[in-house]
Amino acid sequence: MTSIGDQLAAACLRHVLQLLHDRTARHRLPEILSQVLRRQLHLFSPSLLSTLAAASSSIRHPYFARRLLILSPSPDLPLFNAAIKSLSFFPSHQPFLLFSLLRSAGLRPDRQTFAPLLKSCSLLPSLQPGTAIHATALLAGFSDHSAVAIQLVELYAQFGCMAEAYNVFVKLPHKEIVVWNLMINGFCKRNDFESAFHLFRQMSNRNIVTWNTILAGVSRAGYDSKAIEMFLEMWESGIDPDDATVVTILPICARTGNSDLGRKIHFYAEKKGLLISAINVGNSLIDMYSKCAELESARKVFDEMPQRNVVTWNTMINGLAINGHGLLGLQVFDEMLERGFPSPNSSTFVSVLGCCTHAGMVERGKELIRAMPSEYKIKPRLEHYGCLVDLLGRCGRTREALVLIEGMPMRPTAAILGALLSACRNNGDAEVGEKAATKLMEVEPENSGNFVLMANLYAETGRWEEAEKVWSVMRGMRVWKNTAQSAVELAG
Repeated sequence: MTSIGDQLAAACLRHVLQLLHDRTARHRLPEILSQVLRRQLHLFSPSLLSTLAAASSSIRHPYFARRLLILSPSPDLPLFNAAIKSLSFFPSHQPFLLFSLLRSAGLRPDRQTFAPLLKSCSLLPSLQPGTAIHATALLAGFSDHSAVAIQLVELYAQFGCMAEAYNVFVKLPHKEIVVWNLMINGFCKRNDFESAFHLFRQMSNRNIVTWNTILAGVSRAGYDSKAIEMFLEMWESGIDPDDATVVTILPICARTGNSDLGRKIHFYAEKKGLLISAINVGNSLIDMYSKCAELESARKVFDEMPQRNVVTWNTMINGLAINGHGLLGLQVFDEMLERGFPSPNSSTFVSVLGCCTHAGMVERGKELIRAMPSEYKIKPRLEHYGCLVDLLGRCGRTREALVLIEGMPMRPTAAILGALLSACRNNGDAEVGEKAATKLMEVEPENSGNFVLMANLYAETGRWEEAEKVWSVMRGMRVWKNTAQSAVELAG
């Protein structure tokens, strides 16, 4: 016959277990633990601490489970495993310390020990800890278990060791989709598309992650036509694109000017509610329409978006800038500031300075550069100075641009100096152009284009002797003008 105290403890234990099965209540783990300790429920049920640790790992509360190890008079394997798992989501050597303690306590690790350990290894900068854990798992007889093998494939693929990953992969008797996806992603990252496509075509079942993986890999490598071909194959096979698919394909539509496909994707995204659930879909549509010079459609997407982040505003402002509507872009920026949220970031000012360039608004551009550190706590970077140099040069203020370059807190790049030299040529400013060219030739002494620009500048201002000297220097340094080339796209 049980005592009243035992009955109360059992009731409290049931209540705690119910709380741990409630995902919302799991975020109150410290409060739950205090109740467990106050009523000493962990002595009544030794497995309770392991259950608490498992709950902490499910919500990625990294150090809670480690505290439970200290509280336990004799921690068991499930408690160690849960603690290791809770720490495995973050780059740290803590899981390996716990693994050493586990073995020192005379416990034998199992597959639930090795899988999170290997997950930890994939987050470290070196492969060496991973190979050591692999060797230990192999000796313990757990390297062929599905969860362990999947983490081994992820580990080796993460470090680009695809031969080692493949050796683990081929030994798996039952290959889950996740391990196929890891292999395909690993091959794509190494630009080994022959191997990636070979595995892709071998798969009897593919999910949306599989398609997104291969599409992202092909897109990163710049094979735009192949990516679109595979996307259409996926769509026609009955697999519904998700937000990740859409934001992979829309930039390709932008690069290739394929607004027809972009509009079909836009219609699909509206139908599936992706514009409401995924803000990056709307951002990608604005970018695609802007780069296809369809500003009305871009603005319509922008105006109808239920939520906007800083990327949304930046994309709209940049879209107006690249299409030559600088004043409208500045109006959108002013609207963003009036709303007060979101705050502009570094990329915002690149886009806004681009608007100033297209609108010829030098003073506004200079005001923005000055306001960045004082009002917005953003330190101007090289690209911001580059935009202002371009703006000053286009407006004929080449001497002012040179002063800006000489006063920059960082060394100017060839692109900035080249922009100034081009502006000097357009404005016939041989004096500033000569200084820009001297600096440019120090940065890029073997670039024939710099010499050609300088020689043409002298020639266009009637300084033929100086132009001839530049050509003589080129011949003496054996720097030759690059041969012009053209590309012709054939039908099909």
